[in-house]
Amino acid sequence: MNGYSQIEREKANLINATSISLEQLEKSKNETLYFEKQRAMNQVRQRVFQQAVQGALGTLNSCLNTELHFRTIRANIGILGSLEWKR
Repeated sequence: MNGYSQIEREKANLINATSISLEQLEKSKNETLYFEKQRAMNQVRQRVFQQAVQGALGTLNSCLNTELHFRTIRANIGILGSLEWKR
């Protein structure tokens, strides 16, 4: 009977250790899923921000090019106007 009790005790200990291992594995899995979710969300945020910056930069460049074009025309008109007055 003593040997049987020992086997039952070891069986219970093994079941308990397996249960603890499974709980730790589940916890690790959930933590990994959480961090992967956070990483994916950060990547999406980064892409959205990058696209917004690129769009703003495109708009700014377009505005600057238009302004530069108008200033060049004004300067040319001014130069031509001063040449007309000198003749």
